[in-house]
Amino acid sequence: MAESDPSYIDYETFLDPGFSPTAFANTLVLATNNPSDTPLDLATPLSRVLFDVQEIDTHIDTLTTKSALPLLEYTNEQSQSSQRILQSVESQVASLTESYKTLQKEVIERYEVAEQVQLTAERLVETVRLGRSVSRCLMLGRQLEVRMAEVGGVGSARKEDHRAMVRSADTLLSLRQIFSATASGQEGEGLDRVNVVNTLKNELVMPAERSIASRAQQVVREFSMSSLLTPANQGSGSTFSQSEETKARTTSALLTLYLLSPTRVNTTMDSFRPSLLLDALEDYLQTAIKSSLASLARSLATLPSLDRTLLEVSARCQNIVALQSLLESIQAPPHPLLSAAGETKGGPNFLQALLNSLDTPSLPSYFWRSLASSLSPRVQEIMQRGGVSARTLRSNRDRVQSAVRECVNRGSQLPGAGSSRGKGVAVGGWEREAAVMVGSIINQVR
Repeated sequence: MAESDPSYIDYETFLDPGFSPTAFANTLVLATNNPSDTPLDLATPLSRVLFDVQEIDTHIDTLTTKSALPLLEYTNEQSQSSQRILQSVESQVASLTESYKTLQKEVIERYEVAEQVQLTAERLVETVRLGRSVSRCLMLGRQLEVRMAEVGGVGSARKEDHRAMVRSADTLLSLRQIFSATASGQEGEGLDRVNVVNTLKNELVMPAERSIASRAQQVVREFSMSSLLTPANQGSGSTFSQSEETKARTTSALLTLYLLSPTRVNTTMDSFRPSLLLDALEDYLQTAIKSSLASLARSLATLPSLDRTLLEVSARCQNIVALQSLLESIQAPPHPLLSAAGETKGGPNFLQALLNSLDTPSLPSYFWRSLASSLSPRVQEIMQRGGVSARTLRSNRDRVQSAVRECVNRGSQLPGAGSSRGKGVAVGGWEREAAVMVGSIINQVR
């Protein structure tokens, strides 16, 4: 509306942001009526409102008529501007579309092809890796079969080759190393899904490991180098070559048991406990102790057989002394499954591992003290039963005491050392063991 056009309509009221239609209508009704009148006259305020609406409509019509040409020109300018903008945008969109098609052709499609090639290459690499692992397992399996055949011995046409036990153990460790490397990217990943590998493991590797371990344990159980029980108790027993063969055979068995002992992940050389080796050696000692205990208990009840029994006990202890000397000379070999951080140059010897396990300073001392501690109750039983056995033992106390002391001194020497102290045996260290053995018998004889 032009400023020159008069109007009685209060535009400021209607343009006020706080304008309320309800308040305006209420003000209009009160302005044209007395609040106490009944009924109220609504025709007058309604006419006023309708007149104002008509006035505004007329004013709009007048303004539109006067400004038609400028409005049309403005609309035309806006339309033309919109067309120019649309054309510019369409050209940009067309350029972007063309660029996208070029990008899709030169990059996206090539990327999709390259992605497929990469996936194919990765799967081929995985297949090749798995194939190499399977091939290596089969090669080691064949190697294990050959080395198992080389062991020979009882039930085989071939002469026993005890060194083949160690070679077989090395092959078994290589297979165990592959089977345990199952983490992502490692050599053994996915082998458990290959039937031929599972067959190899169940039908060859596990039976071979049990067989080799059993053979090595048998060699340890049969270890004997004492010549005390040979005819006339002279040095006409085993020859030097036979003794060396026994040592070599036992050494191979001990190395085999060490290598085949179970290991855990990240086990170091210092924390490794060769359970198969230690169990076999402890069984050997316990067998010697139990056999000596049983035979001594019988002989103390029937003294005429005591000399023969004490000779057998001395022979068993001499074998233990020889075993101690042998264990001291064997160093722990490199173990592929032990963490390199714990390996020390040369490694500990087998004797130290066994002494630590038994908590004893020496094997002969362990033998005599264990035997004495178990012998006292047996002698006490003989004396409590009474009779001829008790009287005979009581009347021969001095002879028994002398014979037992001689048995300890004789048994604590290396085989073939005669009356002299053998190499590797602590001089003067057996008087206490002799006293313990004598005391376990004589102290019960009253």
